[in-house]
Amino acid sequence: MLIHAILILPVPASRISASTAMDELEQAILLAHDPSSDPNLRSQALAFCTGVRTSGDPSALVRLCLDLLLRSPHPPVLFWSLQSLHDCIVSSYPSFPPSTLPSIRSSLLSLFSGRLSSPSTPPFLKNKLAQCIVALIRTEYPAVWPIALIDLIPNSNLQPHAAPALNDMFARVLVVLDDDLLSQDYPRSAAELADAMRVKDAMRTQCISQIVRHWFEAVTLYRMSEPSVAVTLLDAARRYITWIDIGLVVNDAFLPLLFDLVISPITAGGLRLAAAGCLQSIILKRMDSRPKISLLRSLNLNRVFSLEPEMLIKLASLITTYASETLECYRKLGSSDPDGLSSLELLEASLPSVFYVTENCQEDEVDPAYLFDFLSDYVSTMKNPSEKQLSYLGQILQVIKSQMSYDQTYRASLDVLDKIGKEEEDQMAEHRKELFTIFRGICRVAPDATQMFIRNMLVSSLSSPGESDVEEAEIALTMFYRYGETVGEEGIKSGFGLLGELIRMLLMARFSCHKHRLVALVYLETVTKYIKFVQENTQYIPHLLGAYLDERGVHHSNLYVSRRASYLFMRAVKLLKAKLVPYLDTILQNLQDTVSTFTSLGWVDKEVKLSGTEDGSQIFEAIGLLIGMEDVPGEKQSNYLAALLNPLCQQIELVLSNAKLQQIDESSTKVLTLQQIIMALNALSKGFNERLVMSSRPAIGVMFKQTLDLVLKVLAIFSNVKPLRSKITSFLHRMIDILGPSIFPCLAVALKQLLVDNEAKDMVDFLLLINQTISKFKTSVGSILEDVYPDTASRAFLILSQDAFQAGPGGTTEELRELQELQKLLYSFLHVMASNDLSYVFLAPNCRQHLDAVMQLLLFTSSRHNDMQLRKACVQIFVRLIKDWCGNSSSEDKLPGFRNFVIEKFATDCCLYSVLDKSFDFRDANTLLLFGEIMTAQKVMYDKFRDEFVMTFVSKNLSAVHCSQDLAEQYYQKLQGNDLKALRSFYQSLIENLRQKQNGSLVFR
Repeated sequence: MLIHAILILPVPASRISASTAMDELEQAILLAHDPSSDPNLRSQALAFCTGVRTSGDPSALVRLCLDLLLRSPHPPVLFWSLQSLHDCIVSSYPSFPPSTLPSIRSSLLSLFSGRLSSPSTPPFLKNKLAQCIVALIRTEYPAVWPIALIDLIPNSNLQPHAAPALNDMFARVLVVLDDDLLSQDYPRSAAELADAMRVKDAMRTQCISQIVRHWFEAVTLYRMSEPSVAVTLLDAARRYITWIDIGLVVNDAFLPLLFDLVISPITAGGLRLAAAGCLQSIILKRMDSRPKISLLRSLNLNRVFSLEPEMLIKLASLITTYASETLECYRKLGSSDPDGLSSLELLEASLPSVFYVTENCQEDEVDPAYLFDFLSDYVSTMKNPSEKQLSYLGQILQVIKSQMSYDQTYRASLDVLDKIGKEEEDQMAEHRKELFTIFRGICRVAPDATQMFIRNMLVSSLSSPGESDVEEAEIALTMFYRYGETVGEEGIKSGFGLLGELIRMLLMARFSCHKHRLVALVYLETVTKYIKFVQENTQYIPHLLGAYLDERGVHHSNLYVSRRASYLFMRAVKLLKAKLVPYLDTILQNLQDTVSTFTSLGWVDKEVKLSGTEDGSQIFEAIGLLIGMEDVPGEKQSNYLAALLNPLCQQIELVLSNAKLQQIDESSTKVLTLQQIIMALNALSKGFNERLVMSSRPAIGVMFKQTLDLVLKVLAIFSNVKPLRSKITSFLHRMIDILGPSIFPCLAVALKQLLVDNEAKDMVDFLLLINQTISKFKTSVGSILEDVYPDTASRAFLILSQDAFQAGPGGTTEELRELQELQKLLYSFLHVMASNDLSYVFLAPNCRQHLDAVMQLLLFTSSRHNDMQLRKACVQIFVRLIKDWCGNSSSEDKLPGFRNFVIEKFATDCCLYSVLDKSFDFRDANTLLLFGEIMTAQKVMYDKFRDEFVMTFVSKNLSAVHCSQDLAEQYYQKLQGNDLKALRSFYQSLIENLRQKQNGSLVFR
């Protein structure tokens, strides 16, 4: 087959002979575009076509393409030829022989008015032909081809049958010319901008008036017979109106045509939108505010605003653009200017239509963001709104309500919050952001009108029967909640205007659709938002408690709602506290079943996923806060606490007795129940403090101590169940806070058990607990610390590798994050020990085995770690150890050899070489803090070691880094003084001087 032979190698265009070459190329193009052809042959065909396009003389390729365009009937061949011709014009035009250019022009014009303008020609070929013509216009117009655009204007009289197709082709050329060169909507190079300016200038002086006249005549001619042609012409006109003389279209001929097309009920839909697009371009024409107002007034758009509602929807973009431009003129001119007042009149005439389309349009009909920006700008212009403006603000509030309301189609999904419901909720949250901004603006300028609007919504929602108005109730409550954000604390307390009435209405409200998750959640959030009013008006406390504790709150059938109610009730208790004491019996009675359910054996819902802050334990925290107040009589307080603790402890004992008889898996219901109980105990204890528990009412302390003993039995049996151990650790934190030193006997055992089989996360929890213990009890826990320190150090060093120490902040994996957290807490642990007079523990006989590792770790970190805050902590530890372990002479030192280690290693590596390193940046705030600690360390070492420090650091080390004798002597003098600030300033300048001498050659050892 012939095609096989020609596909072996690409053939230069210059060597292809006449018709045979064209036949071969045509076959190759067809084969390359045939998806059913053999893949290997297709690949060879593509390579052949590429070779023809890229090799040889461009002018020869142009001639080949023109021949193919005139004779081939196949669209793929025609498209390939047009694309190749376009590329040649763009990239190789200067190399074309002058004799070639007329034939290119005449051929393109022939195609434009001939075979490729036919209605049967595929649109992609027409568009590609338009691109070729535009490429030639950009290069030749007006210097070489001065009548290019005039040549393209169709003459309907000479070619009546072909005229519609020619007009379509002409419009395509104008659109492509705008897209590829003239439009300022796309980034352009300097050369493109210069070409665009040249073409525009030539068109203004030579042919644009003829083109506009042709638009008018052709649209008038084809509006009924060929509306699609009229649409393409008006689409081209819309683009050019932005830069041509406005008088060419705003006149007694063109403007009435556009309005007639927009308003006439018999106009085709696409043609109406095209005409509206031209009017929109006229409205957007850039000019100063005064002539702009004159232009907008002359348009008399009232004839559009009076159209039927369904017609307004179709013209939404035109209406909102007009309103936005009039608003912009008003903002620039102001109300004191006559033209400014005129622009305000025009704006207000358009507002009813704007509100209608905003409320009723779909996103594909008008951009919501554009509408919202307009409404926001309009509201921002108001200071003291008039009655008319207040009515407009009321309409905007109605628009906001409509736009922010959920579609009832999703009602069921939003109630159970399935995947569809979650997506809808997320989308609505994003959609509402800009609307809330507008709403806040209205609240600011018209609070009374906003309150009345909210009141009417609440009244309407409360009177609605059944669950028919979930969406209306949700948006009413949401807007009331958001209103509270704009009022401020004092405004809520005073209940100004209608606010007090609205809050009373809210507290007593029982919506018929209250069972729906959305309504119930936003109701509780809104009640909490206005709780400061109840704090000032305590007569409403019973209503507030009802909202939290009845079926609207913790007794709601939806678990998400009841748990959220528990959390919000806890926040309310924190705020109201003593004011709730008279209602304590009522509260506890209402919560009795909730408390029992939370910790009952077998209560676990593994399918429900709740956030850590809303796990249900907050109801116990709320109870603890209430009964833990000293306002509660002692006997009553003990009875309340016993009534809560005894059932919980009995459940623990029951699980423990079963655990001795049978193996209980960590995922079993009983273990999960233990977790629930310990969470409840932990939350309950948050209402008590050490002074009350251990001093004022020791009987309370006894109950918590007995509870702790029982919980530690759980730890002993289930020490390998990590989630349960984590809950027990949290409980121990609380017991340390409230039981004081009485916890010591239990603590020693608990700490040992918590060190068994630890991983990184477990060690983090453990170190947090031991750090709290040391910070609270200080030297009182010395003996306990001596007992657990060896295992603590061993376990920490085992988990942390040297690589972990070298890694600074960062990392992406969860394992690395846990290791870095453990690393920081280990330094914190060492720091807490040293700073709380417990450094002697490091020297205890059973602890000395880790001393060398700890010293090396501190030395390394203080000198080289990337985290400056960790380095600072390690320097502080060294300072404390020097003070604690070193006497005035080496014979008085508690740790032989430590003095030499500090002078030879710490002072040299940390205080000198690490500071000389270029990574030590004096411009960084954390580095400066570290530098301050290093200077403190130098002063402490001098005060302790005197001549030993001077001989090594001043005489030896400074000399080794080429410090002059004079500077070393000045440093020594500053060191002897008591002005640490002067010493620090001098040492910084000394280091900077030494860095310059080293010229970057000093390598940190």
